[in-house]
Amino acid sequence: MGSQSEVVLDTNILVAAGFNPQSASARIIEEVRAGRPSLMWNEDTRRESRADVEQIPPLSWDRFAGLFGEGGHYAGRVNPETVDHVSDPDDRKFAALAGAMDAALVTTDDDLLGSRERGHVLILTSDEFLERR
Repeated sequence: MGSQSEVVLDTNILVAAGFNPQSASARIIEEVRAGRPSLMWNEDTRRESRADVEQIPPLSWDRFAGLFGEGGHYAGRVNPETVDHVSDPDDRKFAALAGAMDAALVTTDDDLLGSRERGHVLILTSDEFLERR
């Protein structure tokens, strides 16, 4: 369940990396920049990530925009309703994409982490993801 060579990053990973360059989240961002793992995204997840980052004045979308390369773009349909065990509808798009891509979803979101036993998507904290590498 869930590939370690492909990852979906919840927005909070970008935020954590932006505020703490020594964090596990920042290390994951650097690994994505190096091409291992590949960041998987679709228009909905990129749009939400950008909107959230741009709402936090010390952060700049320019720092993260390059992570969303064409090689990781998923243009297929995802079904957020298939992850209805995730309580926050805004989080379902990330879980559904990870499920469609058989990728790990990395997050610090307590609701997503609390739902991982009820679904088929591999949901990990930053530290857990790095420990599996």
